[in-house]
Amino acid sequence: MFLRMIYDEKLAQAAYLIGCQRTGEAIVIDPERDVDRYIDLAEKHGLRIVATAETHIHADFVSGSRELAERLDARVYVSDEGDEHWKYQWLDKKRSGGSYDYQLLKDGDVFHIGEIEFRVMHTPGHTPEHICFLVTDRGGGADQPIGVATGDFVFVGDLGRPDLLETAAGQAGAREPAARQLFHTVAKLKAIPEFTQVWPAHGAGSACGKALGAVPTSTIGYEQRFNSAIRHATDEQSFVDFILSGQPEPPLYFANMKRVNKMGPKVLGELPIPPKITPQELRNLDARKVAIVDTRPWDAFREGHVPGSLFLPLTASFPTDAGSFIREDEDIYLIITPDRVEEAVRDLVRIGLDNIKGWFDASELERYEDASHTLAKAPEETPEEAEKMLDTGIVRVLDVRRATEFAEGHLPDAINIAHTRLASRLDEVPRDHQLLVNCRSGARSARATAYLLRMGYQAVNLRGGYLAWEEAHAQRA
Repeated sequence: MFLRMIYDEKLAQAAYLIGCQRTGEAIVIDPERDVDRYIDLAEKHGLRIVATAETHIHADFVSGSRELAERLDARVYVSDEGDEHWKYQWLDKKRSGGSYDYQLLKDGDVFHIGEIEFRVMHTPGHTPEHICFLVTDRGGGADQPIGVATGDFVFVGDLGRPDLLETAAGQAGAREPAARQLFHTVAKLKAIPEFTQVWPAHGAGSACGKALGAVPTSTIGYEQRFNSAIRHATDEQSFVDFILSGQPEPPLYFANMKRVNKMGPKVLGELPIPPKITPQELRNLDARKVAIVDTRPWDAFREGHVPGSLFLPLTASFPTDAGSFIREDEDIYLIITPDRVEEAVRDLVRIGLDNIKGWFDASELERYEDASHTLAKAPEETPEEAEKMLDTGIVRVLDVRRATEFAEGHLPDAINIAHTRLASRLDEVPRDHQLLVNCRSGARSARATAYLLRMGYQAVNLRGGYLAWEEAHAQRA
C-alpha cells in the first residue's frame, strides 16, 4: 500500500493519495481543486488515479473531486447520509452530458481500490452527512485497519467544530443540535482499534476547529487519551458547552464554499495564467469595481499604493484574508513579484476566486504615477499618537481580533468585529467617525484598515496593535 499526505500549509488542509502498488490504482481523499499536484505525484510513483472520495461537503476550500472526474474519469465516492439539504447536486451534470461514474455511500458500505479496502463510517456532528474511511490493506494480508481518514471529525488534539452550519451557513439554531450529535458520534471511536492511525483533513491553523495540533497524524488510542474535546465527551451537556465555546469566527467565504461544493464546483481545467498588465492598464482600473490586491509588505503598502487597493500579503493567511475581503464575482488584479504569481493564483482558485484578470510587477509600481495618478498612503499611528486621537472624543476604536481575544482585554469603548467577518458587518461600523483599527500586533488590522479605506471609511491602523498599546501603558505605570 502507498500513502502520501499532500498538505496545503495556508489552508492547513490535508488530502491523501492512497494506492495499491500491486494493481497501480490509487484514490485521492478530500482533494483540493488544482489537481495536477495529485496527478503528478501518482505518476511519479507508478500509480494512476482511478477514484476520488470526500468525507463531507467542505466549507474551507473548493473540492477537486469534480475536477478529477472530468480530467481522469475517476470514480466519485461521496456521502448519501444526511437529509435532503446535504445531497451532492452535481453528480449527474457531466460537462459533456450525462452523469459521472459515482457511488453514494452509507454507513457500513465497503469499496476497494485494488486490494485496499475502504469501509464507510457515518460520523455526523461537524456536518450531517460527514463520513470517515477505515482503510485496510487486504493485499498485505491485514484484517484490521491501518488508518482512518477522519476528515473534519477527529483532528490531532481536537474535534471538528459543530457550529459552522449556524455561524458560517446561517442556519439559525443548528449549532447545539449538531454538538449533541457530535457527542454521540464520539462513542463510535470505541469500535476502532486503538492502534489505528488518524489521518485528519486539517492541522494547526485551520478554522475548522479551535485547538488543532501541529502534529500531522495520530492514533485512535492517543486521541482517546489526550484529545481535549474527546476527554470532555463523558457528559453530554459539558461536552456541548466545551465544544461550542471559544470557536474562532469563520472566514466569510465559508458559506460560499458549502454552496459551491454541494451544487458543483466550476470545472477549472488548466490552472489560469493571468497576463501581465501595463502601467496604463493599471491606471485604468477602478478600485471600486475590481479588487486590486497588493501583496507587498505593509511598510511598502503604507508608503504608497494604488488608491483603493486591498493589502493582502502572501503570508499563510492569504487565502483566508482574500476570501474574507473579496467577493466571488469580483475581477481580481494582483500587484505581485513575478515569481509568486502562480502561488497566488493557486491560493485564490482553491477558495473559488477565479476571476484573476491580470498582474502588475510590484517592483515597477512607481511607474503607476503620472500627472493625474498618485500613489496613496495608509494612515498609521503609534500608541502614544493614538491616545491623543482618542482624547479628542471624535475617534471610534474598531478591534478586529477574535471575540475570545477581545474578552481578555481591549481599548476603551471598542467595537469588536473579527477581520474575517468585517465585510458582512459594515453596517455596524460608524461612518461619521474616524476609526482607529487594532488587532493583537497590527497585522490583521492593517488588512482591515486597507479594506475600510477602499470602502470609503476614515481608518487609521494602530501600529503594533494591542500588544504595543499595553507595553506603552506599562512603561508609564
